[in-house]
Amino acid sequence: MSNFAFGTYRITDNNPEHIQALVEAIEAGVRVIDTSTNYMNGSAEKAIAKALRHFDDDIRAEIEIVSKFGYIQGSNMASHKEEPFEDVVEYSESCFHSISKSFMLHQLEQSLLRLELTQIDCYLLHNPEYYIFNALNKGMQRDEALDNMFDRIFDVFVALEEQVSNGTIKSYGISSNSFSKEHNDSEFLPYEDLVTLADKAAEITGNEKHSFTTIQLPINMLETEGLKCAMWAKKNGLRVLVNRPLNAQDGELMYRLADYDESREYYNHLNELLNISDNDELRSLYNLVEQLDDNKHKYGWIGDYDSFLYSQIIPHIQKSLEGIDAQNFETLFTYIDMFLKEYRKMVSYECTKSTKIQLKEKLGTCSASLQECALKFLLECESIDYILVGMRKSSYVHDIMALKE
Repeated sequence: MSNFAFGTYRITDNNPEHIQALVEAIEAGVRVIDTSTNYMNGSAEKAIAKALRHFDDDIRAEIEIVSKFGYIQGSNMASHKEEPFEDVVEYSESCFHSISKSFMLHQLEQSLLRLELTQIDCYLLHNPEYYIFNALNKGMQRDEALDNMFDRIFDVFVALEEQVSNGTIKSYGISSNSFSKEHNDSEFLPYEDLVTLADKAAEITGNEKHSFTTIQLPINMLETEGLKCAMWAKKNGLRVLVNRPLNAQDGELMYRLADYDESREYYNHLNELLNISDNDELRSLYNLVEQLDDNKHKYGWIGDYDSFLYSQIIPHIQKSLEGIDAQNFETLFTYIDMFLKEYRKMVSYECTKSTKIQLKEKLGTCSASLQECALKFLLECESIDYILVGMRKSSYVHDIMALKE
């Protein structure tokens, strides 16, 4: 049976609640913490360091830290524009990528500083398939793109083997969403030759055996193709970490595999905001709130709402409040903030109802909550070692660990 690991994708050292959740997870027996150099622009790694300060050396020695490198975003993007990194893939305006030796060494140094460590247990290439995406978009043939991709992976494997020898990392691996694609998918990253590459890298660096130990990939109740990769990994002595256990994709649709309760305060805040904005000056805000209420059941999943909130709702609200004096603005902002918090809860609740209807057949006989069904499915998979779960609150930690018991 697999175990739970703490995923830090949305964890920051500026939030005491996140630090407390990490501490309580360790106290509850979590011994693997997964992070990355780009999670919250390095703040996730800093949060781990803060949490580990609560424990003595014996406990800290039991905790395995898995971090990753590859993304050039945030402060890395600013550094790149001042002094460019090597072998950079410019995937989008806000997301560049590199797995060059020099970039890996730069990121490793920063990770060690943020984590307050002299050695990281496992360092992963983070989604190296960005090179494939970029090459295919530029018209390169897939076979040529894959050959180039594996040349890059081999070069960084050699560099990682060197770091194992130097003692800055214990082992390394790859985290790839493309491991979970079907073999005939243009975005699929073949994995069968990775151990051979690691063997050659170890030989070049003079290491007795390779230290390629870990793969990470998405697997959940709806996305099971990755189980083939997981079974291959186990046959080759590799460890399997699973991410996105509750955010599942089925075709073009996304689902949140978790139950959310209906907000008890929503209609109070809805009516308060409608009353206060029922005038000519705030008519635009009034109309927006009415439309939001009418459409709260139409989002595919909560991620759709979050994107819509920042791209459409907030800009519309800002425009609606132009010209409002400071005192009235502060009052309105309070009402809007309370409404939006409860509105998100209602959207989550409506998505839960819709998901249960659409996934009725796939849920089978499981009568527990969506998250229990989803996590128990993974716990029972023999080819999975760890399930990465974001536990940003103490209550999440208790709920998740109770499933293991």
